[in-house]
Amino acid sequence: MSANRTPLDATSAYYRAMPGVGVLRLALGAFDRMWPALAVRAACRLFLTPLPPKWLNRSKPWTPGWRIEHWSFEGGDLTIYSMAARGPVVLLSHGWGGHAAQMRPLAEALAAQNLQPVIIEMPGHGRSAGWQSNMPQFARAIEYVTARLNQLGDPVQAVVAHSLGASAAAYAAGRGLNAGRLVLVAPAASAPAYTRMFAQVFGLSERTRAGLQRRIEEREGIMMAQFEAHAAGPRVGMPALVVHDKGDTVNRFVDGEAYAQAIPGARMVATEGLGHRGILKDPAVIEAVAAFVEGTYDVTGSESAAANRSDRYRPRPATAAYSPAPGDASGG
Repeated sequence: MSANRTPLDATSAYYRAMPGVGVLRLALGAFDRMWPALAVRAACRLFLTPLPPKWLNRSKPWTPGWRIEHWSFEGGDLTIYSMAARGPVVLLSHGWGGHAAQMRPLAEALAAQNLQPVIIEMPGHGRSAGWQSNMPQFARAIEYVTARLNQLGDPVQAVVAHSLGASAAAYAAGRGLNAGRLVLVAPAASAPAYTRMFAQVFGLSERTRAGLQRRIEEREGIMMAQFEAHAAGPRVGMPALVVHDKGDTVNRFVDGEAYAQAIPGARMVATEGLGHRGILKDPAVIEAVAAFVEGTYDVTGSESAAANRSDRYRPRPATAAYSPAPGDASGG
């Protein structure tokens, strides 16, 4: 991974991996010049479609010992993965273009600590129904699954989420999410910023980009700015931990810092050399997250204490096993 690689580079690589992207770029450019309304509709459809296609992950076998269920949700369904373990529930969510298996190393480590992991696979991802989704829907799914688990008598001790899932979880936490703790791993601080990168990759005008954003906001009944760290963070009323890698080229390290600064009392663990997805399976990160979820990683105290904790849980330099894979640039 190049030290000079930027989120725009990662976004470009994310879409270049899609077959026919060159033809799509030409078509969107033509629409943008001649049929602005059609350009907005076509751009919106592409923007809301997670990549890679979910069937690539749907066929992968799942580890024995997990129960897979489908819960009806917004005219489709969510895939819920759970282990037959006892103890407080921890809800885990992947990010954009991700899938449940990315959260499995962390989930299995939590199960070893007598916690009960439950992984949610978002609409349009993995085994869940649909081909499109968006950040507001991610937030609603987290709220729904958390409420349903609580209603079933399984109180949610913590929500642990990655990338766009983390941003959605922070927003949900600010709306009174019924969970005890919040862990944000590599969150993205600005949805509008991603629309600008999307527009740059496909050569779209600001008129079309703004139309794309407005179309999503009108359909979902919420402004994208409400998901930004400075807007969502101060509303979070539960202990929170932010974990972010300094070399993350998908969501910048400053995005994680923005959440850590905006959420009252939040603490941050900074890693190096793990990238955007490698951070999910690093043993030291998993140890820190598990300790925080259990309540043994104290979130109170001085800034110097926070720095000492970060040193204690700082992962060792990345090895081949934890080096960012090509998929590290593939969205959430």
